[in-house]
Amino acid sequence: MNKNLLFIVMVLTTFLTACSVGQKIIYVKDMPESTEIPLSPVQPLTVQKNDRLSINISAKNPELAAPFNDDMLGYSVGRGGEVVSKGTSINRTAGYLVDQNGNIEFPILGTIAVEGKSVEQVKNSIKSRLMDEKYINDPIVKVELTNIKVSVMGEVAAKGVFDVPDARITLIEAITRAGGLTRNAAADRIVVIREQDGKRIKLIADIEKQDIFESPAYYLKQNDLVFVEPRDTETTPKEDRTWRFVSVGLGIVTVVLTAFNLIK
Repeated sequence: MNKNLLFIVMVLTTFLTACSVGQKIIYVKDMPESTEIPLSPVQPLTVQKNDRLSINISAKNPELAAPFNDDMLGYSVGRGGEVVSKGTSINRTAGYLVDQNGNIEFPILGTIAVEGKSVEQVKNSIKSRLMDEKYINDPIVKVELTNIKVSVMGEVAAKGVFDVPDARITLIEAITRAGGLTRNAAADRIVVIREQDGKRIKLIADIEKQDIFESPAYYLKQNDLVFVEPRDTETTPKEDRTWRFVSVGLGIVTVVLTAFNLIK
């Protein structure tokens, strides 16, 4: 009788321990060693409504470019007719906000449509206008997206909204910045909600498969929302403590019964 009871207790203890530990997550576990996967081309980010663009114009003659840079407090004309800037503004809001019509208001050039264009296309468009309208013959135009953010929620250690200063981040990098996955995370059910062409689309990624590198969700875009789904229903702190107490109690009973059988 004692042997049967001991066997049952040991099975229950093993089961509860397995439940409390959770499933081990291995990234791209189906990728053999030394496997070579061609790099997928990175699609350029396109400008969306409410984005902010940093635009800087420079030229061989600085006075020609000065009126096109919005970080100047003002200008004065020297005796020789040259344009002299009065300094930069420190407290201004950086960059040009893309309005609800997909446009920005640029000094002298006026309204410029930027929505749906890549940063490179915006740069070339401004450069062409400066040259075609005879403002600057050889302008140097620098355009950057300054407000790229991604949100990471769900089964990660540190949920939050993360800035992307270098304008490029992968799904795995975002999860890493969020402290990694919890033991209850469904690594094969990572959802990315993306704003695209005026709509929201849902992408599902599996970071345990090597196919993740070819997924459209691998390279994140501005304003992406990443949600890591739970593998099981999340227990409350009270339920978690109860399971731990039961597991420890069964472990003690197992030790006592084992010792009793050995003595007997």
